[in-house]
Amino acid sequence: MTVTERFSSFVCAGDKITCEVEGFTVMAQIVLDDCPDAPDQRQDSFWPSLYKDAPGFIGPGNGFRERFTKAQAEAEAVMEAWRKGDWFYCGIVLSVTLEGVTLDAHAASLWGVEANYPGSDNAHLGEVENELLPEALDTARAVLARLRAAPAGEART
Repeated sequence: MTVTERFSSFVCAGDKITCEVEGFTVMAQIVLDDCPDAPDQRQDSFWPSLYKDAPGFIGPGNGFRERFTKAQAEAEAVMEAWRKGDWFYCGIVLSVTLEGVTLDAHAASLWGVEANYPGSDNAHLGEVENELLPEALDTARAVLARLRAAPAGEART
């Protein structure tokens, strides 16, 4: 089971896509990640390094200085784009409904995902949704089983 609808190549917090799977309606939504950490604070190897024991080591060999210079320029461009708000970290949150009834508004999620990352077409956002889909469906099935098992007249929580 895979989702065929894709997020657009430029997304904003709140953007949604939906699909139908086994009678369930699954909605994936982009939610702004509230962690304020910059990219270089989130990723140990963000900045390139010439030191072999350091995160971001670019490796030995011919042209290592040129590779380092190129990697440094790319990292600086990514940081500048993040500072300007051209890209952001988000969560992909899946909710599941059945016949218009929400079974779980947060059935599965993944946070710290790059949205509008420089040079990206955001195809990875759909890949995240596809990876989360089985978990969201399992959650929905569990909620549905609990609802069906509750005796008539009892509170269904």
